[in-house]
Order: sequence, then C-alpha cells, then structure tokens
Amino acid sequence: MSTSKPVQLNRRQVIRGILATTAFGAATKFGTGCTPASQTQASSNAEDKPIVMGFIYVGPKDDFGYNQAHAEGKQGLAKLTWLKTVEEANVPETTAVEETMRNMIEEEGATVLFPTSFGYFDPHILKIAKEYPEVQFFHCGGLYQEGKHPKNVGSYFGYIDEAQYVAGIVAAHTSKTGKLGFIAAKPIPQVLRNINSFNLGARSINPKITTQVVFTGDWALPVKEAEAANSMADQDIDVITCHVDSPKVVMETAERRGIFCSGYHANQAKLAPKGYLTGAEWNWAQVYSRYAEMIRAGKTLMNGGIPHLVRGGLKDGFLKMSPYGAAVSAEAKKDADAVKEKFIAGNMTIYRAGLKDNTGKVVVPNKDFTQTAIELEKMNWLAEGVIGRVAS
Repeated sequence: MSTSKPVQLNRRQVIRGILATTAFGAATKFGTGCTPASQTQASSNAEDKPIVMGFIYVGPKDDFGYNQAHAEGKQGLAKLTWLKTVEEANVPETTAVEETMRNMIEEEGATVLFPTSFGYFDPHILKIAKEYPEVQFFHCGGLYQEGKHPKNVGSYFGYIDEAQYVAGIVAAHTSKTGKLGFIAAKPIPQVLRNINSFNLGARSINPKITTQVVFTGDWALPVKEAEAANSMADQDIDVITCHVDSPKVVMETAERRGIFCSGYHANQAKLAPKGYLTGAEWNWAQVYSRYAEMIRAGKTLMNGGIPHLVRGGLKDGFLKMSPYGAAVSAEAKKDADAVKEKFIAGNMTIYRAGLKDNTGKVVVPNKDFTQTAIELEKMNWLAEGVIGRVAS
C-alpha cells in the first residue's frame, strides 16, 4: 500500500506543521543564526564517516510506479560522495519490515531510514523508532502527530494533485469523446484529490467533460486494472489515467486498445509510445537530497532542525510532469504550461469557493481551499463531472 488513509486531525495540528514546513524551501531555512554545539559535532562527524541512509520498498524497484519513483529518488543521491545508501525491495507490510529496519541499523550502520510504504508506519515504524531513538525515520504519506508519535519520526509527501490538474488540461484537449477515465485503488483523501483535480483541470478546458471512476479495492490488482481499462475503452472513454501502485497494466492496456493515457508516479512513456500524453511524476531525488544536506549540517528531527511534517508541490520541486507525447497539440501544451507556471509562481488555486460535488452539494462553501487546507486532508467527495461514488 503506497499512500495514506484518512486521519482525524484538528486544524491547529495540521496548520502548525504546514506553516512551519509548507515546503522544503522553508524547511531548509531553519538553522540559520546560531548553530547548537550538537549540530556542529554532528557535522564534524559526517566528515569522518559517511551518513548511511536506508530505503525500503513494498514492491519491485522496476514497477514503473510508486516503488520505482522512490528507487529513482534514491539513485539521485549517488553524486553525494559523503553519503552511503542501502535498499531493500519487496518487503511486506508485516513484521518483515521491522527485521529489515533492524538489519539496516545494526548491520549496515544506517542512522536514517525511509520506509516508503504506508503500511509500514503503524505499528512497525513507530515500534522500531522507540527501540532506536537516535535513528531518524522518515515516512512517505503519513502524518506525524505531536505528542503521540516518537520525536525521531517524520512525514513527507507532496501535492501531486497539482500535476494531475495539469494532466487533466492535456486530457481535455486530446479527448474527442469528452469522456475521461480514472482507475483508482481506494477512495481515500489523497486519491480523491487526484481524481478531482484531474477532472477540474479537464473541465477548465471543456466544462461538459466527464471523468468515469473505477475503484479496484487495492493498490496492486493488475487483473482488475486491466478489466477496468478495457471496460472504459468499450464505453468510448478515450483518455485514462490512474492512482495505483504500478500504472504499467493501465498504460499497456490503453495502448493496445488505441486510446490515450496519462501516467502517474513515474514516467511510463515507453509503455505507450503512441498514446502517452504526459504524467504526474514524483521528484524524490530532490527531496531526498535536501534531507541529506540538512542531516549533514547536523539538523535532526530530534533537535528541531528538521520539521516533522513536510509537504510541497510544483513550486517546491516535489513534482514534475512527464514530457509531452507526440499526440499532444501545441494548444494543449500552451494551456498546460501556463497553468504549471501559475503553480510554480504560487498563485494557482484548484479548489474554489462554490465548487459542487457530483450530487450537486456545495463542498467548498465560503472561501477557496488552498493546498494546506485541513478540509482537503479529509476529502470524502467527488467533484461535479466525476461519474462514480465514494463507497466505504
């Protein structure tokens, strides 16, 4: 499982964390001014021996999806000569990951761990973090809760729905039928944000376009993913995208059926050379490099040098778009690039006041929801124009 489930947080918890860490651009400014002696000593020690970071994946490193994106992020650290990385793939969300974490710490000397899958967090990361209070654990997708979780545990993720919004613009320009498709694992807030943002991006170009959603029920169900993609093609849906661990099956099925596709997590262009339009990709190499630099400088979760909650979007370099495919028109590129620049400039808002869900209910009532809005962390609805329902 590779993304987060709904959590109940109060506004103060979330806003306090986000305002402190809205992006790494802000986080990396921490530590200016006086540097604690402990940080100076840690920086000195870093010159004597390499920092060892461990990366753990729930699936294969070449899945063209979630795990590959993290593995590519780890590979991006190779240029840092003062850093050593270790990794292990196909580690189940069971006590097996506890064994992997212990081995990385005790046998490999890891002092920083990135167990990337959501199911690793509770109870596994929380348990091992208590056993090794000097080791830092950074989890992708979860939310650190002050006073509840160990101080050596942190959380990072990104507003990848920004990239999905841009992809929706390209999809709308390309579609001839006005019917889009979205294959998703589970109706949790992060997935719903991607669906809704993709749809809203598309409807900014064609207000009558629709997005059909199919929830498969889990993160990696290739048979159901193929069935959903084929069913959509049979219904004259001519552009599909997804939020599953590995988009490989969806992209290949779309290509075989002669329809267009938009990727997710990593670049899947080689899987669909004719129909691939673009994709919402992670840029974990930049995120991991920034963590590494802060740790080298002696900053930690425990001494307050590294925030416990880190989020970022296109503006912060957490995300990127796949290169445009051959089928993307010049007009589509122009419109998509213009909105992407707005995100990068920090003056683009997806969820505007007055927005309705697909039942006609106003779900953004009084003011715009910016990316840090607590309401988006609890999203349980599908936007107007999305065909489907949120089932528990």
